Amino acid sequence: MPMFHPNRTTRPNRTRQLAVGLSLAAVLTAACGGGDKKETAKPKLDPTTTSTTAAPAPTGTGAPLTGLAADPAKLARPALIVKLDNAPKGRPQAGINQADVVVEEGVEGGITRFATIFHSQDAEEVGPVRSARSTDIAIASELGRPLFAYSGANATFQGLVDKAPLVNVGQGAKAGAYFRKSGRPATYNLWARMADLFAGAPADLSPPKPLFEYRAEAEPSVGDPAGGVRLEWRDKVLTEVQWSWDAGAGVFRRKQNGTDHVDATGAPVGAKNVVVQFVPYKDTGQRDRSNTIVPEAELVGTGELWVFSDGKIVKGMWAKTDVAAPTTYTDSAGKPVKLTPGQTWLELPKPGDGKVN
Repeated sequence: MPMFHPNRTTRPNRTRQLAVGLSLAAVLTAACGGGDKKETAKPKLDPTTTSTTAAPAPTGTGAPLTGLAADPAKLARPALIVKLDNAPKGRPQAGINQADVVVEEGVEGGITRFATIFHSQDAEEVGPVRSARSTDIAIASELGRPLFAYSGANATFQGLVDKAPLVNVGQGAKAGAYFRKSGRPATYNLWARMADLFAGAPADLSPPKPLFEYRAEAEPSVGDPAGGVRLEWRDKVLTEVQWSWDAGAGVFRRKQNGTDHVDATGAPVGAKNVVVQFVPYKDTGQRDRSNTIVPEAELVGTGELWVFSDGKIVKGMWAKTDVAAPTTYTDSAGKPVKLTPGQTWLELPKPGDGKVN
């Protein structure tokens, strides 16, 4: 199916990337994790670059990752990232509707995987938990020192995790938090208890800074009317995602490959905001068991941005100066794009792989 090519997509600034080469060299080389991928490169692992760039200022006094009122006890804790599978055998996922932010990233062969970020809400169980990718390092770096839950790693990726600004609560570090879910096929049956993932977190961890800005309750939304967006990740297989505006519920509803997306309880997946950040992907030098390229989303640089909120679209640009810096999201006039308070899905397709409905 032909896809719409954005009018203005800018590849990441290579000069800016070279300026932080030591940090990015580490991120380039992550392995697939879980001990199920063949390692083809063992590069030197260097410290992650730090940044003094200010994060977006929150609007009001709500939760930093949703802009909504929440339990103060939850707001005082760190963020938790859980890697969830999105292959056909991995759906439906548990806990996905309770995440503050869900990041959808392309992995090998046209499949996508979710970095689900929890902070202001809890889910009793989350799953299926799967291995991490090098893209996750840049995602985690914007959240301070989040807890990071995943199913395992080979030696190369474990080295990256050990040096990254996060706290490892993966299966290898906290085995008691994980269990095998009956009725699910292996290797799509690894679940985790969220309370156990948070238990015993270091006392010096801080809450995350906002990833986005939110409009106040009385502030009107802006943008052009939009019924939704269609995105795709295409390789050996096709992952086609359709977001459609549900005016009655005030959310965008998600379909995948033509099927309504629901969570493990049967509840439909919906989001107040869908942020589409067009990014190129590069070859990490890693290969999976079928010798398929393991890609990495290039999250440092600039590129085309579509923000869907309140049944409208705002087009603009995203920018990230280095791996530890916050990403900024601005409209065509260079002003910050403000979202509707609530859950946000951050989509990371390649340039050209989207079409506005």
